[in-house]
Amino acid sequence: MEYAWLSLVPFLIVIAFSIWLKEILPGLVAGLIVGSYLVKPELLGGLEQVLKYVLKTLEDDSNIQIIGFLYLFGGLVGMMKISGGIKGFSEWVGKRVKSERGLLSMIWLSLPFTFMMPMFRIMMIGPVIKSLMEKSELSRQKVGFTMDVSTASTIVLLPAGTAFTGFMLSLVEGGIERNQLDLPPYQIYLQSIPFNFFAIAMLVLGLVGTFKKPKKKQDEKKEAAEEHPYHGVGLKKELEQVEAQPWHLIVPLFFLLGLSMFLLWQDGTEKGAKSLFQAFAKADATFVMLLAVFLTLVLTFVFYSIRRVPLKETLYHFYDGGNQLMQAIILLILVWALSLSAEDIGFSDFISSTLGDVLPAAFVPAIIFLLGSAVGYFIGSSWGTWGLFMPLGMTLAAASGASLPLTVGAVFASGAFGAMTSPLGDTTITTASILEMPVVSYARYKLKFTAVGCAAAAVMYACAGFFLK
Repeated sequence: MEYAWLSLVPFLIVIAFSIWLKEILPGLVAGLIVGSYLVKPELLGGLEQVLKYVLKTLEDDSNIQIIGFLYLFGGLVGMMKISGGIKGFSEWVGKRVKSERGLLSMIWLSLPFTFMMPMFRIMMIGPVIKSLMEKSELSRQKVGFTMDVSTASTIVLLPAGTAFTGFMLSLVEGGIERNQLDLPPYQIYLQSIPFNFFAIAMLVLGLVGTFKKPKKKQDEKKEAAEEHPYHGVGLKKELEQVEAQPWHLIVPLFFLLGLSMFLLWQDGTEKGAKSLFQAFAKADATFVMLLAVFLTLVLTFVFYSIRRVPLKETLYHFYDGGNQLMQAIILLILVWALSLSAEDIGFSDFISSTLGDVLPAAFVPAIIFLLGSAVGYFIGSSWGTWGLFMPLGMTLAAASGASLPLTVGAVFASGAFGAMTSPLGDTTITTASILEMPVVSYARYKLKFTAVGCAAAAVMYACAGFFLK
C-alpha cells in the first residue's frame, strides 16, 4: 500500500496524548478516530468505522473470553472482599511477612499457583498484595513492577500449561509449513526458550531488585493527588467493618486453582493429548480460565450462603467488583480496535516492505528483536507482535541462513518487551488498575528497567548471531 507509513500515525497519537495528558484513554480515542478517518475519509464515514472496529473486536471469541474473565474475576474479588476473605487472609499472611522484602518475595513464591495466565495471576494476587501494602512503606510502582516482571517474564518461558503455549506453538508450526521446512515444531519451540534473552534478563533484574534494599515510597503523595478524595470512601468504610474470614478467600481460590488444572487437562485430552504435559500444551487456556472462574463463582455463592454471608451484599459487591475493572476492559477494547484500524491502513505491509530480504544472517535475530520491540511498544500486545513478526522472522531466517531457534526466541522476546513495557499492554493496565496507579506514569517507571533488559538482550542476539547458524 502506497501510504502504509500512515499506519504509524494512530499509535504515535496515542503515545503523544498519553505523555501529554498522563491519561491513556483520551489518546486511544483520538488515535482510533484518526485511524478510522484514514481508512474511510468521509464526514460520517470515519465515525461509522470507529463503531465497526469496536463491534468487530467484540465479535472475536478470544476478546470476549478475556472480557468475560476480567469482569467475572473482578466480581469474585468483590465477593471475597465483602465476605472478609481478603481482609482475613491479609491479616494471616501479615503476621508471617515480617519485612518489606518478605512481601516482595511472596509475589515470587505465589508463581507455582498462578502461572497459567498473566491477568489470572495479577488479579489473583493483586488484591491481597494491595491490602498488605497499606502496612508497608513500599512504593506501589515497585510492587507493581515486581508483580509484572515475575508474571510476564516467567509465563513466556514455560513450555506448557499457560495461556500462551498453544498460540506460540501454532505460530512456529505455521512458519515451518509456510517455509516448507522439515522440522518438528514443538522441538523448535522448546529450543527457542533459552534464547528469549529479554525475559531471562528481566527475571534476573527482578530477582536482584527483590533482594536489594526495597525502595521507599516517593510518589504516593503525587498519585494520591490525582485521585478524587471522595472516590471509594463509602466502600473503604464498609470494608473496614467487615469481619476477617480467611477461609472466604482460601476456599474460592482452592476451587479456582483445582478447576483450572482439571479443565486444562480435560480440554487438552479431548484434543488428542496423550500425557499431562501435552494436555496443558494443547488446551485452550483462555476459555478454560473463563469456564473455571464461572464455575468457581457458582460454588462460591453456595459456599457463602452456607456460611451465612448475606446474599444481597454478595450480589451487590459482585457487580461492584466487576465494574471496578471496566476501566481495564474499555482500554483493552480500544487497544484492539486501534490495532484493527492500523492493519487496514497497511501496518503489516509497511513493516514487511521496510525490512526487505537483504539482511545479513548474523544480524537477523537482533534486528527482528529491536523492530519487534518497537512495534510491541506501540501496540502493547505480545500476541499481536508475535503474530506480525513470527512469519517475517522465520522467513528471513530461512532465506538468510540465520539460526531458526535464535530468531524464534527473538520474536517471542520482542513481544514480551512490548507487553511488559507499553502503556497499552494489558499487564500494565491491569496492574495499574488494581494498585490504583496512573497507567502512563507507571509505564514510564517500568521503562527505566525494561530498557536495560532490552539493551542487554539486543547485545546478546548480536553476539549469538555470529556463533549460531
